[in-house]
Amino acid sequence: MDKQHCHKASRTVEVTVLSAENLRLDRKSVKKNTYVVVRADPLNSGSTRADFEGGSSPSWNEKLTLDMPFQTRFISLEVKCRTGSGDRVIGTASLPVSDILGDYTPESHLHFLSYRLRDARGERNGIINVSARVKMPVESVGPPTTKNSVGYGCSSSWQQPTLGVPVGHRKNYYGGVVTGVPVWI
Repeated sequence: MDKQHCHKASRTVEVTVLSAENLRLDRKSVKKNTYVVVRADPLNSGSTRADFEGGSSPSWNEKLTLDMPFQTRFISLEVKCRTGSGDRVIGTASLPVSDILGDYTPESHLHFLSYRLRDARGERNGIINVSARVKMPVESVGPPTTKNSVGYGCSSSWQQPTLGVPVGHRKNYYGGVVTGVPVWI
């Protein structure tokens, strides 16, 4: 890490592409050779292997780890099919980062999500099932505590506060985290 900067410009996201359902290409069920491209931004993407057996309901169960810049608002999920005339897009979906990094769940919480795929014409074209989590950073950003040649530096002893409600009988024991979604009546 650059001595002049305490911030990492990105965080790591794990997206496990599980499966898809009801995939069609030119209004016909897909037979084979489907894969998924996951993009956090134009420079950070990953791809699954092709599924040769699942037909219109392929299964990958493949984990992709990407750097996700802090300003990223959506992760793109693009299902493609290899054909004799080249690779064709079956459908795309956008995974809002707010779905995996919201106010009510701690970082590193594993989310299981399903999204409607849309083809190039914007028509419904199947569903994609994924799980996703934002990994906790190895180095945390802390309060400025020491001066260096460009101003304030980072404290190496600062720790990110624990989120959640203490669970267990010992004081300050966070053996688990209780989460919930508020309900307004």
